[in-house]
Amino acid sequence: MRKPLTNRLLLPIVWIVLIAFSTVLYLLSYLPRTFSGHYYHFLSRVWCKLFIRALGVELKLIHKNRQPLPSQYIVIANHPSVLEDFGIPALFDVYPLAKEGVRDWILLGRMSDYAGTIFVSRDNPESRHNALQSLIDATKTGKNLVIFPEGGCKGRRIYKQFKYGAFDISLQTGVPIIPVYLQYIDERAFEWLGQTLMQKLWQVFNADDKRVNYYVHDAIFPDKFNDKESYARFVHARYLEWQEDYAAK
Repeated sequence: MRKPLTNRLLLPIVWIVLIAFSTVLYLLSYLPRTFSGHYYHFLSRVWCKLFIRALGVELKLIHKNRQPLPSQYIVIANHPSVLEDFGIPALFDVYPLAKEGVRDWILLGRMSDYAGTIFVSRDNPESRHNALQSLIDATKTGKNLVIFPEGGCKGRRIYKQFKYGAFDISLQTGVPIIPVYLQYIDERAFEWLGQTLMQKLWQVFNADDKRVNYYVHDAIFPDKFNDKESYARFVHARYLEWQEDYAAK
């Protein structure tokens, strides 16, 4: 489904603004770390919104929650595409956990590092331990987090199990989890299957149907669980139920 002509004509203007804004953020990232702060995190979220717009993606946040969302939270979501690395921060005031390789992304790696992204080398036990502690410390300062419990892009369907990290943090800190189910109408175009970052973004930019829905469900509180394993299994089961509701048949 192509966007209306008027929207397509605005895209060059959006790209010009995005390039100028990216240049400013990139230059700011060379300031001493002491100059980084909430202002840069806020600007990085604005950048994500601009980038989503520049890709022509029609991103909608759909509230399925019946109760008000808590003031502090850990967002979790399925991870079929690259888009959620930008879409989640565009919609939620969160600090992400990302794989170490994100540091190497052109421009984006340095900017995300300066904005407060926490990095982890998944195959390194010490790195995983340090990342876990950094995430716990972040919650103690009142920050919200986003973690993809599948442990990376595992395809368009929910992976067979969730990693325990997000649930461990929730149990240790008492911060509830907000589950968000990500639905891409054109699953084939958005699914990340080993392409380079630029290849995938180009494919998204040229997709025929750019409608994307992020379904927000009620927060899940850790006091209902005795351990991270049962917590993860419960939430994983909910995602399998939502997959039946939202995924293409």
